[in-house]
Amino acid sequence: MESIQDEFVFLTDLVTGLAAQFGENCEVVLHDLTGSYESSIVAIANGHITGRKVGDPGTNLGLELLRGNHVNGNKFNYLTQTKDGRILRSSSMYMKNKGGKIIGSLCINMDITDLMVAEKTLKNLINPAGEQSEVRESFVTSVSDLLDALIQEAQEVIDKPVAVMTKEDKMRMIQLLDAKGAFLIKKGGEKICTYLNISKYTLYSHLEEGKSNAKESESASL
Repeated sequence: MESIQDEFVFLTDLVTGLAAQFGENCEVVLHDLTGSYESSIVAIANGHITGRKVGDPGTNLGLELLRGNHVNGNKFNYLTQTKDGRILRSSSMYMKNKGGKIIGSLCINMDITDLMVAEKTLKNLINPAGEQSEVRESFVTSVSDLLDALIQEAQEVIDKPVAVMTKEDKMRMIQLLDAKGAFLIKKGGEKICTYLNISKYTLYSHLEEGKSNAKESESASL
């Protein structure tokens, strides 16, 4: 398969079938990752779970994969949270063409909020089988909201208001955003410049300096 369109009928039937199998609390999403990330969703069932629809963008996890931060992007049975606080148990599976390039993904998001409430009620009677890994994932309806979420996440790591950030703080925040794939978003650099109150020249300078420092650190550790 060289593109999602090659098997589009089967894949959309799969989206419909999985949603029918697991019910209205299960969202199933098909992404085409060969075009614009701003509108990667090409099929979705039970979109009320995250409030998304066909034509909406992917999440920050997809950006990180496209950025090249993960060798194998598949993630199974991880916990995440919607904007309104609903807890989801999710799995994301990526499809590649013959050349190994990622061309799409199938994501399953099961709303387990009510089950977790029930579990809490019964916690004195049962022992949990084990903790599940928790991944921070942002479900949005626009790439602008996605970029805002990435900026907020990086801001929390720096733990300083922009007004009192040093050059090193801003450089670190830019590196964090770069690692998360923020600069793959159209006009992402402009929004980050405005947020950090820096020029485009300073932004690119910080990016290059950060990459240079990372290479020096790698060389020193060898």
